[in-house]
Amino acid sequence: MQEVKLMKQVILFCIAMAGLSACGQQPVNNAVYPDHVGDIYYDSMTDDPSFKICDENKVLQYYNFGNGLMYAGEKIKIEEHFKEGLKSTKREKETGFVTIRFIVNCEGKSGRFRIQGMDIEYKDKVFDRSLSDQLLNLTKHLDGWGIGQMNDKPSDYYQYLTFKIEDGNLIEIMP
Repeated sequence: MQEVKLMKQVILFCIAMAGLSACGQQPVNNAVYPDHVGDIYYDSMTDDPSFKICDENKVLQYYNFGNGLMYAGEKIKIEEHFKEGLKSTKREKETGFVTIRFIVNCEGKSGRFRIQGMDIEYKDKVFDRSLSDQLLNLTKHLDGWGIGQMNDKPSDYYQYLTFKIEDGNLIEIMP
C-alpha cells in the first residue's frame, strides 16, 4: 500500500516537473524565425507597398539560376551608375563594407531593400548617412535587373550588392 502511494507521488512529481519545464516555451510553429536564413519580409515602415512579388514562399537566390549577376550591361553598367551618381562628402574615416540586399521580382523590379554595414574586421558598423543614403538611393534606381527563370516560369530572387569603402572612397562593388 505504501509502495503504491509512493509510486503515485513520484509519477505526480514527474508530471509536475515536465509541466513546469515547458513553461515559457513557445511551440515551434509560432517561432519568429524566418523560413530561410536571410528572408526579407515586408515591413510597412520602410517598404513600398506597391512592390509585389510573385510567390512569397519561393524567393530564390540570384545564383540559383546559374547565370551569375543578371543585369543589363552586367557589372560594368552597375559600376558606371555608381561612379556617375555617387557624390563626394566628408567621410574620410569611413572604411569597411556596406551591403544592400533586396528582392528582384518576377517582372524585373526591385524592392524590400535592407542595408548593413561592417568594418574591416567584419563587425557591425553604422556608416555616415550621407554615404549610406546615397548608396541605397542609387541601388533603388538601378533598373536593368533580369527576370529569373525557374522551370520556364518567371521567378523572384534575392540580390545583393556589397560596396567596399576605403577612407570614404568606393573601391569595389561585389558580386
